[in-house]
Amino acid sequence: MSTPSLVIIGAAGRMGHALQDAAKASELTVAAALDQGDDLGAGIAQGDVVIDFSFHAITGDVIQRCLDHGKPLVIGTTGHTSGEKAALVEKTSAIPTVWAGNYSVGVNLLYALTRRAAAVLGPDYNAEVTEMHHRFKKDAPSGTAACLLEIILEERKLEENALRHGRSGITGERTDDEVGIHSLRGGDVVGEHTAMFAGMGERLELTHRATDRGIFARGAIRAARWAVDQPAGVYDMQHVLGLD
Repeated sequence: MSTPSLVIIGAAGRMGHALQDAAKASELTVAAALDQGDDLGAGIAQGDVVIDFSFHAITGDVIQRCLDHGKPLVIGTTGHTSGEKAALVEKTSAIPTVWAGNYSVGVNLLYALTRRAAAVLGPDYNAEVTEMHHRFKKDAPSGTAACLLEIILEERKLEENALRHGRSGITGERTDDEVGIHSLRGGDVVGEHTAMFAGMGERLELTHRATDRGIFARGAIRAARWAVDQPAGVYDMQHVLGLD
């Protein structure tokens, strides 16, 4: 199904508006644009695939309605605890579901390149991750940076205690089995992430810069087009892009 009709949940938010703009640019029909107080069941029944960028407290209800109507689902909502997400993932595996923390095509390619670099370069190349966001962001490090760190730790078989969140004072020489993370905040920066691998005599930097939040909406639309032709299961953007 190359031109599915969409149901957007969280339509009144910034991402909801961006999704509607992206759908229009892609010449896709928005069968229902739902937000707080709307009838989820009736709205979900109207479209071919559901995209949810709403509030974590209603994700379970959204999943249940999609199960009731057999609708593929794309989830971009964040804020779930690890336990909550694990339970929801198990529940949603009965329908085609794409669940990702970042729907940018470029960021997901950055994940794949970082994984490859971490594996090929090895511990002699010291790994550091930096991220910068606008001054209003309330958490650090960003979810995207956290994913980059997880990839590096996994490839190098390191535990979470290898992370160094900034450095201050007399820290001693840097070891090969630590991974640094540094968060910068200021201005109106949408998002910038760099995975750096510094060796003796050379340095590799993989950087992604976001200048338009529309990249996340366009990636979610791409995921929705892909999901409608998949068997039941839980996927992420690595699957959508063929990078898994």
